[in-house]
Amino acid sequence: MGELWKDPVTRQVVAESARYQLNDSASYFFDAMERIGSVSYVPTDQDILRTRVRSTGICEERFNIQTHQLRVFDVGGQRSERKKWQSGDRIHCFENVNVLLFVVAISEIGQTLWEDETVSRLDESTMLFESISSSRWFEKSAFVLFLNKIDLFKLKLLQSPLSDFYPEYTGGDSFENACQFMLHKFTDLDKRRNQRQLYTHFTQATDTSQVKVVMAAMIDSILSKALSEVGFM
Repeated sequence: MGELWKDPVTRQVVAESARYQLNDSASYFFDAMERIGSVSYVPTDQDILRTRVRSTGICEERFNIQTHQLRVFDVGGQRSERKKWQSGDRIHCFENVNVLLFVVAISEIGQTLWEDETVSRLDESTMLFESISSSRWFEKSAFVLFLNKIDLFKLKLLQSPLSDFYPEYTGGDSFENACQFMLHKFTDLDKRRNQRQLYTHFTQATDTSQVKVVMAAMIDSILSKALSEVGFM
């Protein structure tokens, strides 16, 4: 495997990973083959963060943050998984959710769904965001939009300008303009944005220090809002 990875042709194929539905962490693990293959191998935090495990069903985790316990429900975003929680007899279970986190990989511009290669992943994500943000079950929930994988998004823009994927984009080569364009692709779809708070963050999930700061700011804002609503602030 090590010799195969040294072959420039192999590297070129992996560089075109979006065409083959190959995990975007493939290069990272190929580069680390010798370390991972050693007898004494112990996974690092980065190894774990870059491992792709598809969410299936509805998974619940509980976290203690300051003096509060947070119950987090993780649901799969793929079409086959959405059927398990988006159906009429199940989605009402989320009626009392305080906060909804919507995570989208903006680096997936130009990529298609694994389930349907005629549909753009970003088009599917915007459609899903519009549907969920408009749902009556979440009309009282605060929304948090994470535009994730900004590091890979920046690398992709070096290969192809954003206007190749969105002809209406006129922001040139500016990374900041491209980020704002992608942000508005989602926020403009929130029909209730004038009635509730929509928190937005650009994130790189593998950068734990950045995510820690973002999560702390988000939790403080949400807890302050919750305490204010019940008259404690």
